Amino acid sequence: MASAASATSSIIGVLNRARWSRRRAAHLLLGLLIDTFVPAGPVILGLDDTIERRRGKRIAAKGIYRDPVRSSNAHFVKASGLRWISLMLLAPIPWAARIWALPFLTALAPSERSCHERGQRHKKLTDWARQMLLQVRRWRPERELVLVADMGFAALELLAALSRRGVICITRLRLDAALYEPAPRRRLGTKGRPRSKGARLPALSEVLIRTSTRWRRVTVPGWYGEGDRVIEFCSATAVWCHSGKPVVPIRWVLLRDPLGRFSPQALLGTDPKRDPLQVIRWFILRWQLDVTFQEARAHLGVETQRQWSDSAVARSTPCLFGLFSMVTLLAGQLHHQTRTAVWTDSWYRKSRPTFAGALAAVRRQIWREVGLLTSRCRHNAPKPSPALQRCLVYALCHAA
Repeated sequence: MASAASATSSIIGVLNRARWSRRRAAHLLLGLLIDTFVPAGPVILGLDDTIERRRGKRIAAKGIYRDPVRSSNAHFVKASGLRWISLMLLAPIPWAARIWALPFLTALAPSERSCHERGQRHKKLTDWARQMLLQVRRWRPERELVLVADMGFAALELLAALSRRGVICITRLRLDAALYEPAPRRRLGTKGRPRSKGARLPALSEVLIRTSTRWRRVTVPGWYGEGDRVIEFCSATAVWCHSGKPVVPIRWVLLRDPLGRFSPQALLGTDPKRDPLQVIRWFILRWQLDVTFQEARAHLGVETQRQWSDSAVARSTPCLFGLFSMVTLLAGQLHHQTRTAVWTDSWYRKSRPTFAGALAAVRRQIWREVGLLTSRCRHNAPKPSPALQRCLVYALCHAA
């Protein structure tokens, strides 16, 4: 933890000495990630929020939120800290042989109390999400964008705003959501406002228990990192709407486990023509966001920062999340140059490379180039042999 905190202080100290734009930095980082890992095909983005547990009277933007890690349906746990909303690129990493979530744009969502004290308008998470996704659409107008998010972002205003800009959204859907048939064609000579929806459809909770529901059984590879999983699903198109809200055409997908290992759940996609199996494959990539949050806390010093000013707080955590993506890019270049598994530890063999191994490999390469064990002082003490220096660097790059 001490080394992570010192590394964080060094990074923030360098960035504090120059004027720079976080939005411009996110734009450049996204361009590097897309050109390296997703040069063609749809750009799949993951969106989620996380709580950074911070204390201190001078940290004005903090609030009290529900802790999603320690809470459950029957147990509510509150946590005090900062809420961050992070947008990540879900990209295949060739040398890791799996999908990683690479952060490139992270924004602080201040608490409602903090906004009221400053006389500012409080923005919900869905407002932040809309602004961030529309910014990415302006950056990449030529690419197909797919957003994968949890139920917290399944809001009709957000889905409608993104659908109008050509962003496909994949989220969870409530089993009691009000679904309707599309509006019938308007007859000539009909007066009044045109209809926005058709007849009411049965709720998905009713479809789940109907004996006439036709289920399709498939094997989904990579189910939340557990390997192949056999599931059953049914799907159809509908219109999701609510009084006073926009009307969004969707494709809903109802899932259940034949062995009962997870509760039935429903997904939605804002592209009704999309294959339901593709919707499932896109959504299960969302678990990689939680992995990235955990790796950033364990190896990059998130939640160990000591800054308390508003500007320092707003820039330190986004820099650390962006460092996750930078390390991934550097590890890819290192693998391309050496063509060897530079991230493999000597004491045990990993089935797949991890971020900890990639971080250690990048550290080792940087320390070799800058000369970690060199000193400018002139003294007669004997220097370690090159073999001992390599052993020390190897041990330190994993322990730092």
